[in-house]
Amino acid sequence: MQTFRPYTLCYPVLVGVAGAGVTGEAGLAEFVIAGFGTAFGWLAAHYLGDYFDRELDRVAKPQRPIPSGRLAPGTALACGIGLAVAATALLTWANFRALPLVVVALSGVIAYSRFCKARGLSGNLVRGLITATAFLIGAMVAAPLPGWAALALSLVFLLHDTASNLVGAMRDVDGDRAAGYRSVPVQRGQRYAARLSVLLYASAIGIAALGLALPHRTGYPVLLAVAGCAGLIAVLPLLWLAPTLSQARALRAHEVLVAERLVLAAAILARTAAVVPVVALLLPVLVFSVWTQAAMRSRHEIAEKEALPT
Repeated sequence: MQTFRPYTLCYPVLVGVAGAGVTGEAGLAEFVIAGFGTAFGWLAAHYLGDYFDRELDRVAKPQRPIPSGRLAPGTALACGIGLAVAATALLTWANFRALPLVVVALSGVIAYSRFCKARGLSGNLVRGLITATAFLIGAMVAAPLPGWAALALSLVFLLHDTASNLVGAMRDVDGDRAAGYRSVPVQRGQRYAARLSVLLYASAIGIAALGLALPHRTGYPVLLAVAGCAGLIAVLPLLWLAPTLSQARALRAHEVLVAERLVLAAAILARTAAVVPVVALLLPVLVFSVWTQAAMRSRHEIAEKEALPT
């Protein structure tokens, strides 16, 4: 359950569903396949990421399942491969043309942990690319090829998740430095990382706002405004907190983004879908994500002696 990280699981589901809904013509079957397919891929990424990061976690996060001895590395690898196969089978059954994007997404998962995470901004960008690709895959569940609207809106997820991952690197700076990982805050400092994360986040919201020029329903600008306000509340304080930013405070900022991105994905879905069913979907997953974060996340990210109270 800790490796599953249930507080993140609703996000890929909403990203896939938002992708399927981008044309406004998807039915229930397409939404279900897009949601489950991206969720399987997301869970595969958790298992494979923990497997490839096990040496880093021995230094930075020894309380996690693999370095603590509660999950065998071989088990994590087998689960990751099995879920990756399940995601590939389901999504290519829905549209065989999606196979190249599925391969790109899963390759990105491996490249992120094995090579890019330790090499600065490339790791953050790969992390954003994985989510953008998941959105396009969701779109291809409902259409033979992603249209121009899907390609444009995928940039929102690329920039947003690059920014979110960079905030995560600000949280992990001490452990990354100890393990020899050259993340952006390790190389350039917390202040530079904070400025870059704000720029990336503002760019994501700006591109999403350009979507208002496309045909859209009334729920789109409302939910987009809510997401934008919540995200800026999370990232803007990092600009002046950066010189003395604690791991716990950076974790809190990232936790807000984990909730905010659900609203952002729902906003993208609300561009073509009626707002009432979108909000009816958003509210329970938002409550579930916030609740499971409060119950589990600080212990997963911070060693017991430093863990935040729940």
